[in-house]
Amino acid sequence: MDDALDVPEYFTCPISLQLMRDPVTAVTGITYDRESIEQWLSSGESATCPVTKQPLTKVSDLTPNHTLRRLIQLWCNENASRGVDRIPTPRAPLGKSCLLKLVGDIQCHRSEIETLRRIEMLAVENERNRNLMIEAGIPKAIMSYVANCCDENRTIGLEEALSILVLLRVPSAHAELLVGQNDQIIKSLTWVLGCEVDNRIAVRSHVLIVLKRMIEAASSSVLERLKSEFFQTIIGLLRNGITQQALNASLHILLDSCPWGRNRAMMVEHGAVFELIELELGFPERKTTELILGVLFHLCSCADGRAQFMGHRCGIAVVSQRILNVSQSVDERAVLILSMLSRFSGNSMFVREMLMVKAVSKLCFLLQADHTTYLKDKAREILKTHLDEWKKSPCINDTLITRVTR
Repeated sequence: MDDALDVPEYFTCPISLQLMRDPVTAVTGITYDRESIEQWLSSGESATCPVTKQPLTKVSDLTPNHTLRRLIQLWCNENASRGVDRIPTPRAPLGKSCLLKLVGDIQCHRSEIETLRRIEMLAVENERNRNLMIEAGIPKAIMSYVANCCDENRTIGLEEALSILVLLRVPSAHAELLVGQNDQIIKSLTWVLGCEVDNRIAVRSHVLIVLKRMIEAASSSVLERLKSEFFQTIIGLLRNGITQQALNASLHILLDSCPWGRNRAMMVEHGAVFELIELELGFPERKTTELILGVLFHLCSCADGRAQFMGHRCGIAVVSQRILNVSQSVDERAVLILSMLSRFSGNSMFVREMLMVKAVSKLCFLLQADHTTYLKDKAREILKTHLDEWKKSPCINDTLITRVTR
Protein backbone atom coordinates (compact mmCIF):
# COMPACT_ATOMS: atom_id res chain seq x y z
CA MET A 1 0.00 0.00 0.00
CA ASP A 2 1.17 3.51 -0.84
CA ASP A 3 2.57 5.03 2.37
CA ALA A 4 1.02 8.40 1.49
CA LEU A 5 -2.47 6.91 1.18
CA ASP A 6 -4.73 7.75 4.11
CA VAL A 7 -7.11 4.97 5.13
CA PRO A 8 -10.47 6.35 6.29
CA GLU A 9 -10.60 6.12 10.07
CA TYR A 10 -13.93 4.29 10.12
CA PHE A 11 -12.43 1.57 7.86
CA THR A 12 -9.87 0.56 10.51
CA CYS A 13 -10.40 -1.80 13.42
CA PRO A 14 -10.15 -0.13 16.87
CA ILE A 15 -8.14 -3.13 18.11
CA SER A 16 -5.64 -3.88 15.33
CA LEU A 17 -5.72 -0.37 13.77
CA GLN A 18 -5.62 -2.18 10.41
CA LEU A 19 -8.05 -2.07 7.50
CA MET A 20 -11.02 -4.30 8.36
CA ARG A 21 -11.58 -7.35 6.14
CA ASP A 22 -14.71 -8.69 7.83
CA PRO A 23 -16.34 -5.89 9.88
CA VAL A 24 -18.80 -7.00 12.56
CA THR A 25 -20.73 -4.92 15.07
CA ALA A 26 -20.90 -5.89 18.76
CA VAL A 27 -24.02 -5.38 20.90
CA THR A 28 -22.38 -2.20 22.21
CA GLY A 29 -22.66 -0.68 18.71
CA ILE A 30 -18.90 -0.63 18.01
CA THR A 31 -17.62 -2.22 14.81
CA TYR A 32 -14.47 -4.36 14.79
CA ASP A 33 -12.71 -6.71 12.42
CA ARG A 34 -14.11 -10.18 13.20
CA GLU A 35 -10.74 -11.85 13.78
CA SER A 36 -9.55 -9.13 16.16
CA ILE A 37 -12.67 -8.97 18.34
CA GLU A 38 -13.01 -12.77 18.53
CA GLN A 39 -9.39 -13.08 19.60
CA TRP A 40 -9.95 -10.31 22.16
CA LEU A 41 -13.02 -12.06 23.59
CA SER A 42 -11.34 -15.47 23.79
CA SER A 43 -8.10 -14.25 25.37
CA GLY A 44 -9.49 -12.28 28.32
CA GLU A 45 -10.97 -13.77 31.50
CA SER A 46 -13.68 -11.10 31.70
CA ALA A 47 -14.82 -9.99 28.25
CA THR A 48 -15.47 -6.30 27.73
CA CYS A 49 -15.93 -4.05 24.74
CA PRO A 50 -12.45 -2.56 24.09
CA VAL A 51 -13.89 0.86 23.29
CA THR A 52 -16.87 1.29 25.63
CA LYS A 53 -15.62 -1.07 28.40
CA GLN A 54 -19.15 -2.46 28.64
CA PRO A 55 -19.42 -6.18 29.42
CA LEU A 56 -19.59 -8.71 26.60
CA THR A 57 -19.84 -12.48 26.70
CA LYS A 58 -17.27 -14.92 25.34
CA VAL A 59 -19.79 -15.91 22.68
CA SER A 60 -21.09 -12.38 22.22
CA ASP A 61 -23.37 -11.78 19.22
CA LEU A 62 -21.42 -10.18 16.38
CA THR A 63 -23.51 -8.87 13.50
CA PRO A 64 -21.85 -8.69 10.06
CA ASN A 65 -21.73 -5.06 8.89
CA HIS A 66 -22.37 -5.69 5.20
CA THR A 67 -22.76 -2.03 4.28
CA LEU A 68 -19.37 -1.07 5.74
CA ARG A 69 -17.74 -4.13 4.17
CA ARG A 70 -19.01 -3.14 0.70
CA LEU A 71 -17.73 0.42 1.22
CA ILE A 72 -14.31 -0.93 2.20
CA GLN A 73 -14.26 -3.25 -0.82
CA LEU A 74 -15.24 -0.35 -3.11
CA TRP A 75 -12.48 1.83 -1.64
CA CYS A 76 -9.95 -0.98 -2.12
CA ASN A 77 -10.97 -1.41 -5.75
CA GLU A 78 -10.69 2.31 -6.40
CA ASN A 79 -7.18 2.37 -4.90
CA ALA A 80 -5.91 -0.90 -6.36
CA SER A 81 -3.50 1.04 -8.61
CA ARG A 82 -1.87 2.47 -5.46
CA GLY A 83 -1.06 -0.95 -4.06
CA VAL A 84 -4.22 -1.64 -2.03
CA ASP A 85 -5.16 -5.32 -2.06
CA ARG A 86 -8.71 -6.21 -2.95
CA ILE A 87 -10.66 -7.75 -0.06
CA PRO A 88 -12.74 -10.81 -0.99
CA THR A 89 -16.21 -11.26 0.44
CA PRO A 90 -15.75 -13.35 3.61
CA ARG A 91 -17.32 -16.75 3.84
CA ALA A 92 -20.28 -17.18 6.15
CA PRO A 93 -19.13 -18.04 9.69
CA LEU A 94 -19.16 -21.69 10.66
CA GLY A 95 -22.53 -22.64 12.15
CA LYS A 96 -23.37 -25.09 14.92
CA SER A 97 -25.60 -27.14 12.62
CA CYS A 98 -22.65 -27.80 10.32
CA LEU A 99 -20.53 -28.96 13.26
CA LEU A 100 -23.27 -31.22 14.60
CA LYS A 101 -23.46 -32.85 11.17
CA LEU A 102 -19.71 -33.45 11.24
CA VAL A 103 -20.03 -35.00 14.71
CA GLY A 104 -22.80 -37.25 13.40
CA ASP A 105 -20.68 -38.30 10.41
CA ILE A 106 -17.86 -39.39 12.73
CA GLN A 107 -20.19 -41.24 15.09
CA CYS A 108 -21.94 -43.03 12.23
CA HIS A 109 -18.63 -43.81 10.45
CA ARG A 110 -19.63 -41.88 7.32
CA SER A 111 -16.66 -40.74 5.20
CA GLU A 112 -14.53 -40.58 8.36
CA ILE A 113 -11.26 -39.52 6.76
CA GLU A 114 -12.87 -36.76 4.68
CA THR A 115 -14.77 -35.59 7.77
CA LEU A 116 -11.61 -35.50 9.90
CA ARG A 117 -9.75 -33.53 7.24
CA ARG A 118 -12.65 -31.09 6.97
CA ILE A 119 -12.66 -30.57 10.75
CA GLU A 120 -8.88 -30.12 10.79
CA MET A 121 -9.08 -27.49 8.04
CA LEU A 122 -11.82 -25.58 9.89
CA ALA A 123 -9.88 -25.76 13.17
CA VAL A 124 -6.83 -24.22 11.52
CA GLU A 125 -8.83 -21.25 10.22
CA ASN A 126 -9.53 -19.31 13.42
CA GLU A 127 -10.17 -19.31 17.16
CA ARG A 128 -13.92 -18.92 16.71
CA ASN A 129 -14.16 -22.22 14.85
CA ARG A 130 -12.13 -23.98 17.53
CA ASN A 131 -14.35 -22.64 20.33
CA LEU A 132 -17.50 -23.70 18.48
CA MET A 133 -16.05 -27.18 17.96
CA ILE A 134 -15.47 -27.60 21.68
CA GLU A 135 -19.05 -26.49 22.41
CA ALA A 136 -20.42 -28.87 19.75
CA GLY A 137 -18.69 -31.90 21.25
CA ILE A 138 -16.01 -32.42 18.62
CA PRO A 139 -13.33 -33.44 21.22
CA LYS A 140 -15.56 -36.19 22.60
CA ALA A 141 -16.32 -37.47 19.10
CA ILE A 142 -12.63 -37.48 18.16
CA MET A 143 -11.68 -39.28 21.38
CA SER A 144 -14.33 -41.91 20.64
CA TYR A 145 -12.86 -42.28 17.16
CA VAL A 146 -9.39 -42.90 18.62
CA ALA A 147 -10.85 -45.43 21.07
CA ASN A 148 -12.56 -47.27 18.21
CA CYS A 149 -9.26 -47.37 16.31
CA CYS A 150 -7.68 -48.92 19.40
CA ASP A 151 -10.45 -51.53 19.74
CA GLU A 152 -10.26 -52.44 16.05
CA ASN A 153 -6.45 -52.14 15.85
CA ARG A 154 -6.56 -49.75 12.87
CA THR A 155 -4.47 -46.65 12.39
CA ILE A 156 -6.14 -44.86 9.48
CA GLY A 157 -7.17 -41.31 10.40
CA LEU A 158 -5.16 -41.19 13.63
CA GLU A 159 -2.84 -38.48 12.35
CA GLU A 160 -5.74 -36.17 11.52
CA ALA A 161 -7.62 -37.00 14.74
CA LEU A 162 -4.65 -36.22 16.99
CA SER A 163 -3.85 -33.05 15.05
CA ILE A 164 -7.41 -31.82 15.70
CA LEU A 165 -7.15 -32.49 19.44
CA VAL A 166 -3.90 -30.52 19.62
CA LEU A 167 -5.38 -27.62 17.66
CA LEU A 168 -8.46 -27.45 19.89
CA ARG A 169 -6.45 -27.18 23.13
CA VAL A 170 -9.34 -28.71 25.06
CA PRO A 171 -10.03 -26.63 28.22
CA SER A 172 -9.39 -28.29 31.59
CA ALA A 173 -13.08 -28.56 32.46
CA HIS A 174 -13.82 -30.39 29.20
CA ALA A 175 -10.74 -32.60 29.55
CA GLU A 176 -11.74 -33.58 33.10
CA LEU A 177 -15.21 -34.47 31.88
CA LEU A 178 -13.84 -36.51 28.97
CA VAL A 179 -11.48 -38.55 31.16
CA GLY A 180 -14.15 -39.04 33.80
CA GLN A 181 -16.72 -40.27 31.28
CA ASN A 182 -14.43 -42.63 29.36
CA ASP A 183 -11.89 -44.85 31.12
CA GLN A 184 -10.57 -45.94 27.71
CA ILE A 185 -9.15 -42.54 26.75
CA ILE A 186 -5.77 -42.92 28.44
CA LYS A 187 -5.53 -46.56 27.34
CA SER A 188 -6.31 -45.61 23.73
CA LEU A 189 -3.82 -42.74 23.64
CA THR A 190 -1.14 -45.01 25.13
CA TRP A 191 -1.90 -47.56 22.41
CA VAL A 192 -1.35 -44.94 19.71
CA LEU A 193 2.15 -44.25 21.07
CA GLY A 194 3.15 -47.81 20.18
CA CYS A 195 1.56 -47.85 16.72
CA GLU A 196 3.51 -48.03 13.49
CA VAL A 197 2.06 -45.07 11.58
CA ASP A 198 3.12 -42.57 8.94
CA ASN A 199 4.63 -39.36 10.35
CA ARG A 200 5.39 -41.30 13.51
CA ILE A 201 7.20 -38.47 15.29
CA ALA A 202 4.37 -36.01 14.65
CA VAL A 203 1.68 -38.47 15.78
CA ARG A 204 3.57 -39.45 18.94
CA SER A 205 4.24 -35.83 19.77
CA HIS A 206 0.58 -34.93 19.34
CA VAL A 207 -0.49 -37.84 21.56
CA LEU A 208 1.86 -36.77 24.35
CA ILE A 209 0.60 -33.17 24.21
CA VAL A 210 -3.01 -34.41 24.44
CA LEU A 211 -2.11 -36.86 27.21
CA LYS A 212 -0.56 -34.04 29.21
CA ARG A 213 -3.84 -32.12 29.11
CA MET A 214 -5.81 -35.22 30.12
CA ILE A 215 -3.49 -36.06 33.03
CA GLU A 216 -3.48 -32.43 34.23
CA ALA A 217 -7.28 -32.47 34.35
CA ALA A 218 -7.73 -36.04 35.63
CA SER A 219 -9.11 -36.72 39.10
CA SER A 220 -7.19 -38.55 41.82
CA SER A 221 -9.22 -41.69 41.18
CA VAL A 222 -8.01 -41.74 37.57
CA LEU A 223 -4.36 -41.01 38.38
CA GLU A 224 -4.15 -43.68 41.05
CA ARG A 225 -5.37 -46.31 38.55
CA LEU A 226 -2.70 -45.69 35.90
CA LYS A 227 -1.21 -48.88 34.52
CA SER A 228 2.39 -50.09 34.46
CA GLU A 229 2.26 -50.19 30.64
CA PHE A 230 1.41 -46.48 30.61
CA PHE A 231 4.62 -45.53 32.40
CA GLN A 232 6.69 -48.04 30.46
CA THR A 233 5.56 -46.42 27.20
CA ILE A 234 6.11 -42.83 28.34
CA ILE A 235 9.57 -43.55 29.78
CA GLY A 236 10.57 -45.46 26.66
CA LEU A 237 9.98 -42.35 24.54
CA LEU A 238 11.99 -39.87 26.63
CA ARG A 239 15.08 -40.18 24.47
CA ASN A 240 13.53 -41.59 21.33
CA GLY A 241 12.02 -39.64 18.46
CA ILE A 242 9.72 -36.93 19.83
CA THR A 243 9.72 -33.16 19.59
CA GLN A 244 10.96 -30.83 22.34
CA GLN A 245 7.38 -29.80 23.14
CA ALA A 246 6.38 -33.45 23.43
CA LEU A 247 9.40 -34.21 25.61
CA ASN A 248 8.34 -31.54 28.09
CA ALA A 249 4.77 -32.86 27.90
CA SER A 250 6.07 -36.35 28.81
CA LEU A 251 7.94 -34.97 31.80
CA HIS A 252 4.83 -33.06 32.91
CA ILE A 253 2.87 -36.33 32.73
CA LEU A 254 5.41 -38.08 34.97
CA LEU A 255 5.55 -35.14 37.39
CA ASP A 256 1.75 -34.94 37.71
CA SER A 257 1.64 -38.69 38.38
CA CYS A 258 4.37 -38.65 41.07
CA PRO A 259 2.26 -37.86 44.18
CA TRP A 260 1.00 -41.47 44.19
CA GLY A 261 3.49 -43.97 45.62
CA ARG A 262 2.47 -46.82 43.33
CA ASN A 263 3.09 -44.58 40.32
CA ARG A 264 6.58 -43.72 41.55
CA ALA A 265 7.29 -47.41 42.10
CA MET A 266 6.23 -48.24 38.53
CA MET A 267 8.37 -45.43 37.11
CA VAL A 268 11.42 -46.68 38.97
CA GLU A 269 10.66 -50.24 37.90
CA HIS A 270 10.79 -49.15 34.26
CA GLY A 271 14.11 -47.34 34.68
CA ALA A 272 12.87 -43.76 34.90
CA VAL A 273 15.73 -42.57 37.11
CA PHE A 274 18.37 -43.87 34.71
CA GLU A 275 16.58 -42.40 31.66
CA LEU A 276 16.14 -39.01 33.31
CA ILE A 277 19.81 -38.78 34.26
CA GLU A 278 20.84 -39.78 30.73
CA LEU A 279 18.48 -37.14 29.34
CA GLU A 280 19.91 -34.46 31.61
CA LEU A 281 23.46 -35.35 30.57
CA GLY A 282 22.57 -33.95 27.15
CA PHE A 283 22.24 -30.42 28.64
CA PRO A 284 18.61 -29.82 27.67
CA GLU A 285 16.87 -26.44 27.81
CA ARG A 286 16.11 -24.85 31.19
CA LYS A 287 12.44 -25.86 31.37
CA THR A 288 13.33 -29.47 30.61
CA THR A 289 15.99 -29.50 33.34
CA GLU A 290 13.48 -28.11 35.86
CA LEU A 291 11.03 -30.88 34.98
CA ILE A 292 13.68 -33.62 35.07
CA LEU A 293 14.89 -32.62 38.52
CA GLY A 294 11.30 -32.28 39.70
CA VAL A 295 10.58 -35.90 38.77
CA LEU A 296 13.92 -37.11 40.15
CA PHE A 297 13.14 -35.43 43.48
CA HIS A 298 9.92 -37.45 43.79
CA LEU A 299 11.54 -40.70 42.70
CA CYS A 300 14.36 -40.27 45.21
CA SER A 301 11.78 -40.23 47.99
CA CYS A 302 11.59 -44.03 47.72
CA ALA A 303 14.42 -46.47 48.48
CA ASP A 304 14.43 -48.11 45.04
CA GLY A 305 14.60 -44.71 43.38
CA ARG A 306 17.59 -43.69 45.49
CA ALA A 307 19.30 -47.00 44.77
CA GLN A 308 18.80 -46.50 41.04
CA PHE A 309 20.11 -42.95 41.31
CA MET A 310 23.22 -44.03 43.21
CA GLY A 311 23.73 -46.81 40.68
CA HIS A 312 24.25 -44.31 37.86
CA ARG A 313 27.85 -43.10 37.72
CA CYS A 314 26.84 -39.58 36.71
CA GLY A 315 23.81 -39.06 38.95
CA ILE A 316 25.37 -36.99 41.71
CA ALA A 317 27.65 -35.19 39.25
CA VAL A 318 24.91 -34.01 36.88
CA VAL A 319 22.61 -32.83 39.69
CA SER A 320 25.43 -31.02 41.48
CA GLN A 321 26.63 -29.30 38.32
CA ARG A 322 23.21 -27.75 37.80
CA ILE A 323 23.34 -25.92 41.16
CA LEU A 324 23.80 -22.14 40.60
CA ASN A 325 23.89 -22.71 36.83
CA VAL A 326 20.25 -22.91 35.70
CA SER A 327 17.57 -21.39 37.93
CA GLN A 328 16.52 -21.10 41.58
CA SER A 329 13.92 -23.79 40.96
CA VAL A 330 16.66 -26.17 39.82
CA ASP A 331 18.82 -25.22 42.82
CA GLU A 332 16.01 -26.14 45.19
CA ARG A 333 15.29 -29.49 43.56
CA ALA A 334 18.98 -30.40 43.29
CA VAL A 335 19.64 -29.64 46.98
CA LEU A 336 16.57 -31.58 48.06
CA ILE A 337 17.70 -34.59 46.02
CA LEU A 338 21.16 -34.46 47.61
CA SER A 339 19.52 -34.01 51.02
CA MET A 340 17.53 -37.23 50.66
CA LEU A 341 20.58 -39.13 49.44
CA SER A 342 22.60 -37.77 52.35
CA ARG A 343 20.00 -38.83 54.92
CA PHE A 344 19.09 -42.26 53.58
CA SER A 345 21.97 -43.30 51.29
CA GLY A 346 24.85 -41.35 52.77
CA ASN A 347 27.40 -44.17 52.73
CA SER A 348 31.12 -43.90 52.01
CA MET A 349 30.43 -44.00 48.27
CA PHE A 350 28.17 -40.96 48.54
CA VAL A 351 30.72 -39.04 50.65
CA ARG A 352 33.54 -39.83 48.23
CA GLU A 353 31.57 -39.00 45.11
CA MET A 354 30.34 -35.67 46.50
CA LEU A 355 34.00 -34.69 46.85
CA MET A 356 35.03 -35.98 43.44
CA VAL A 357 32.34 -34.03 41.53
CA LYS A 358 32.88 -30.86 43.63
CA ALA A 359 29.35 -30.99 45.01
CA VAL A 360 30.61 -30.01 48.47
CA SER A 361 32.08 -26.80 47.07
CA LYS A 362 28.83 -26.08 45.24
CA LEU A 363 26.89 -26.33 48.49
CA CYS A 364 29.35 -23.98 50.19
CA PHE A 365 28.89 -21.44 47.39
CA LEU A 366 25.10 -21.78 47.58
CA LEU A 367 25.25 -20.83 51.28
CA GLN A 368 26.81 -17.53 50.24
CA ALA A 369 24.31 -16.87 47.44
CA ASP A 370 20.95 -15.09 47.52
CA HIS A 371 18.69 -18.00 48.41
CA THR A 372 15.90 -18.78 50.87
CA THR A 373 16.76 -19.62 54.45
CA TYR A 374 15.01 -22.96 54.05
CA LEU A 375 17.23 -24.04 51.17
CA LYS A 376 20.40 -22.84 52.89
CA ASP A 377 19.43 -24.84 55.99
CA LYS A 378 19.09 -27.95 53.81
CA ALA A 379 22.52 -27.36 52.26
CA ARG A 380 24.07 -26.73 55.66
CA GLU A 381 22.48 -29.92 57.00
CA ILE A 382 24.13 -31.98 54.23
CA LEU A 383 27.52 -30.41 54.92
CA LYS A 384 27.30 -30.90 58.68
CA THR A 385 26.25 -34.55 58.37
CA HIS A 386 29.54 -35.52 56.73
CA LEU A 387 31.67 -32.60 57.87
CA ASP A 388 34.35 -34.65 59.61
CA GLU A 389 34.99 -36.74 56.51
CA TRP A 390 35.04 -33.82 54.10
CA LYS A 391 37.36 -31.72 56.23
CA LYS A 392 40.02 -34.42 55.83
CA SER A 393 40.14 -33.93 52.08
CA PRO A 394 42.92 -31.75 50.63
CA CYS A 395 40.42 -30.65 47.96
CA ILE A 396 38.27 -28.77 50.47
CA ASN A 397 38.98 -25.34 51.92
CA ASP A 398 38.81 -26.20 55.63
CA THR A 399 38.33 -22.59 56.66
CA LEU A 400 35.48 -22.05 54.21
CA ILE A 401 33.50 -25.18 55.07
CA THR A 402 33.89 -24.53 58.79
CA ARG A 403 32.69 -20.94 58.42
CA VAL A 404 29.63 -21.65 56.27
CA THR A 405 28.42 -24.54 58.41
CA ARG A 406 28.35 -22.60 61.67
